[in-house]
Amino acid sequence: MFTLKRKPMSMPSAEQALPGRPQAMPTAKTHFVNGAALKGPYPQGAETALFGLGCFWGAERKFWETPGVIVTAVGYAGGFTPNPTYEEVCSGRTGHNEAVFLVYDPKQVSYAALLKLFFESHNPTQGMQQGNDVGTQYRSGIYYYSEAQRKAAEGAKAAYAKALAAQGLGAITTEILPAPEFYFAEDYHQQYLAKNPRGYCGLGGTGVTCQIGTGVEA
Repeated sequence: MFTLKRKPMSMPSAEQALPGRPQAMPTAKTHFVNGAALKGPYPQGAETALFGLGCFWGAERKFWETPGVIVTAVGYAGGFTPNPTYEEVCSGRTGHNEAVFLVYDPKQVSYAALLKLFFESHNPTQGMQQGNDVGTQYRSGIYYYSEAQRKAAEGAKAAYAKALAAQGLGAITTEILPAPEFYFAEDYHQQYLAKNPRGYCGLGGTGVTCQIGTGVEA
């Protein structure tokens, strides 16, 4: 979310990170849009995905509007501080990314299609920011839950990099890592733009099509 306060542009070390707390932060029990249980149980056969693509308010909406996505939730991932607060994450001293966790039905929407939505919904060449949102928590990231997801993410990144280069855009900075622990964000962040339809959304893509999931190689 846009702020004029200067944010750190490099990750803290584990030693520099804030200590956090042993207890989870309170959050919503159900999805504000569809009423699904935010923390499960999830339907049999459902799969999970985790992405970071800038301000998680707008990012989450991109996914809950996608047919086949059962649950979305926003939170923090990829850092050192256990059970961080939003203010701690925004300080740049936890190492966490603002992330969107989703549960989806692979019979209705493929992981490749989710990767396509991920890449087209933000600018993955900007490093530690998205537009006016500056800081380590806005970095681009794909966090995989299986070897199949890793291979799909690496393939999508390589293919999209070619498409971006053809349009004169820079190198992709998206990190692709095993899914870390996901900490659910506070209640008011969950499905924020459904609760606040005129709320801030800083996401903006490059305008370059990602051919992944369309049956066409980029």
